[in-house]
Amino acid sequence: MDKFEDLQAFVAVVETGSFTAAADRLDTAKSAVSRRVSALEERLGVQLLRRTTRVLNLTDTGQSFYEHSSRILADLEEAEAAVQQEHGELRGTLRVALPLSFGVRHMCKPIAAFCKQHPRLKFDLDLNDRRIDLVEEGIDVAVRIGHLKDSSLIARKLFDSRTVVAASPHYLNTHGMPESPEELSSHDCLVYSNLAEPDRWSWTDERGKKRVIEVRTAMRASSGDFLSNAAAHGLGIIIQPAFLAAEAIRRGNLVPIFTDIEWPITPAYAVYPPTRHLSYRVRAFIDFLVERFAGTPQWDRECEELNARQI
Repeated sequence: MDKFEDLQAFVAVVETGSFTAAADRLDTAKSAVSRRVSALEERLGVQLLRRTTRVLNLTDTGQSFYEHSSRILADLEEAEAAVQQEHGELRGTLRVALPLSFGVRHMCKPIAAFCKQHPRLKFDLDLNDRRIDLVEEGIDVAVRIGHLKDSSLIARKLFDSRTVVAASPHYLNTHGMPESPEELSSHDCLVYSNLAEPDRWSWTDERGKKRVIEVRTAMRASSGDFLSNAAAHGLGIIIQPAFLAAEAIRRGNLVPIFTDIEWPITPAYAVYPPTRHLSYRVRAFIDFLVERFAGTPQWDRECEELNARQI
């Protein structure tokens, strides 16, 4: 068997924690991964992994061998990337995780532009709002919108995601325009259930103090797009990132309210696992995204222009 592929299989098993996950990362059968690791142990004459029905553990020898093996694979990838860089060509596959609604609305154009620059590069995209383990699932880079928890991941800032509160003209004509955020406790509100406290909406008052109101929830949903559509149909008031609501506001299906109030601003990042050598294709894609989203995002500019017209 090929020694290089044996190393790949062993490193994948260690980093993902199972033969099944390693097989998924390598796009091969679980039995093939198991055979390669067994062949590697037989050739070396040592046990690298302790296998039980539930977990895999490295032996002391396995730990040392893993550290050497991962460096070898990283050095090889870096050498290939250096050659590709000399010729201005990126190859291979980029595995990218994206938030569902943001990815569908705002990542197709950037990825299409990057593909045109590097036609021999392939993308494997995971569009999902679930929080995934980048190492376990073999993801090269993820876009995450939110305040990052402490982790070993490395992050680069892309943009600030501003928040808007909005409702349909029909809802406002029927129920009246709320005069202050405190009045949201007596209005129908549509809340995003994936938040830690979906029924509590916060803002910063004119003195810089954080204020919180517990809204009256008329509907919960785990899809921001569904909530935006529900609000456009007159079912209630939403609080959403501008990148979700801007299109409906531009079309006149939603009207922003409390535009003079500072609602939460959430940072967006490109995050990736720490490695000894960051592959050139990953580095190039992250640099591209940072440049692409530099400055005020288009959706924020649109909301600001619409607000200015209403004043």
